[in-house]
Amino acid sequence: MKVLLLAGGLGTRISEETHLKPKPMIEIGGKPILWHIMKMYSHYGFNEF
Repeated sequence: MKVLLLAGGLGTRISEETHLKPKPMIEIGGKPILWHIMKMYSHYGFNEF
């Protein structure tokens, strides 16, 4: 099954970070937020994004 991730939003609560890059690409633990979300889905067998 394919997964579609809707990654929108302005990131106003983390505006210090989002003025240069989109919110899904802000790094947490050295990896972008989007990577963490995709990792959770792939853990349950959803590997097509």
